[in-house]
Amino acid sequence: MRKFEKLISVAAPYNESDVDTDAIFPARFLLLLNRAGLGKHLFNDLRTSASAENPFILDRPEFKDTQILVAGERFGIGSSREHAVWAISDVGIRCVIARSFGDIFRANCYKNGVLPIALDADDHARVLAAAERAEGLTIDLKTKHLSLRDGADIAFEVPDQQRRALMVGQDEIGAILDEDADTIVAFEAQQKRHMPWLYLSPEQLSSFQADSPQKGH
Repeated sequence: MRKFEKLISVAAPYNESDVDTDAIFPARFLLLLNRAGLGKHLFNDLRTSASAENPFILDRPEFKDTQILVAGERFGIGSSREHAVWAISDVGIRCVIARSFGDIFRANCYKNGVLPIALDADDHARVLAAAERAEGLTIDLKTKHLSLRDGADIAFEVPDQQRRALMVGQDEIGAILDEDADTIVAFEAQQKRHMPWLYLSPEQLSSFQADSPQKGH
């Protein structure tokens, strides 16, 4: 997971409310398990139904390389599919700013290196206006502040544990390995004593298979 410390980018304005995870990543693509490339299906139905004269916001030239998406209220409601965040991350979006989020979607964001920022109505309106002008935003996770080109400085909240994980680029598995390292080492040592066959090397396995009686002989 990439470290998240400070992010400077234009923000794509998508001020829609109640955007569910099926709109973000349609269910028919859920059989795709490789995260790489999922971004091409992000907002698939909305993008394909848009006209060439009025393309979907992420397909407009000024926002094609954006790393920030500004959404409305209750963004990411609906199913728990983690693919929605995988697709968002795959296109390079590292922060989603909204009035509020679906709880599971917000949790999935933290797990996958995407920062979800919920703002009150006034601050959200200022950020949305800047996004609509294609102005750059600066997000400083260390200070938990978002800065606009006009000099406005907006504080945001993020839980300390998730903030630390984002800043060091540590996912849940990494956190478990760090926090429970001694317990894991002790368990593996005990397991090696009682079940050594689980730790055979490929060479040892090949030798064992070669020495085994052949079926039918």
